[in-house]
Amino acid sequence: MGTADRHRLIGELLRTREQATVDELVDATGASGATIRRDLEILAANGVLKRIHGGARSLLARGENPGYGQRELEDHQAKTRIAEAVDGLINDREHVWLDSGSTATEIARRLGKRELTVMPMSLHGVEALTGQQSGRAPQLILPGGSLIAGEQSFRGPMTEANVRSLRFDTAVVTPCALNLKDGLLAHDLDDAAVKRAGLESAARVVVASAGSKWNASAVALVAAMDAVDVIVTDQKPSPEDLARLNKLSVEVVIV
Repeated sequence: MGTADRHRLIGELLRTREQATVDELVDATGASGATIRRDLEILAANGVLKRIHGGARSLLARGENPGYGQRELEDHQAKTRIAEAVDGLINDREHVWLDSGSTATEIARRLGKRELTVMPMSLHGVEALTGQQSGRAPQLILPGGSLIAGEQSFRGPMTEANVRSLRFDTAVVTPCALNLKDGLLAHDLDDAAVKRAGLESAARVVVASAGSKWNASAVALVAAMDAVDVIVTDQKPSPEDLARLNKLSVEVVIV
């Protein structure tokens, strides 16, 4: 089992239980105790778990929203396919607004070799867009505002004002949750406000969402589903949901 696969497995185990010992993780992964201890130090530094004597403790014991480091380990293959599909929907030389979050970072890795102008909403996105060894690279516009620790995402009135002062060909929105009744949702009002500014400033709205986000729980409304032009997802909606999306003229791309 490779390092990335081990990290994902450890993250998944601590998503469903309060803590795990080194010995339990050795049994689950087949790795040595020394390797597991190194893995736990790396994952703790990235905010996935808390290192304790003899093992690790979940940061989600009370049901909190997973931190960025935890989310980056989840649905990785789905996010990779979603990013590839989103990349195919964007034409060269477009002006693109790109949301924050782990799915958006995966999309940024794909767009990092493109001739585009991109406004990324997180430093994770900035790093992914500028970290490619390629002859071509996007031009970046940074939004300013306050920086949220851990998420490394831009928030606040300055961010919203700078986003709204521009016009984009495409906004790529990565909601925290979505459903056909409410639409696109975020976990807090500040994130919802920035997402809303992005989609309202774009000619076309592409929503990128792994199946785990469908009908998930979130409290802040971003926009109704009729604001969306395309949804890229790894989950096939039911025939009834597809009919409702078709009625709203929302294209669904299933990866």
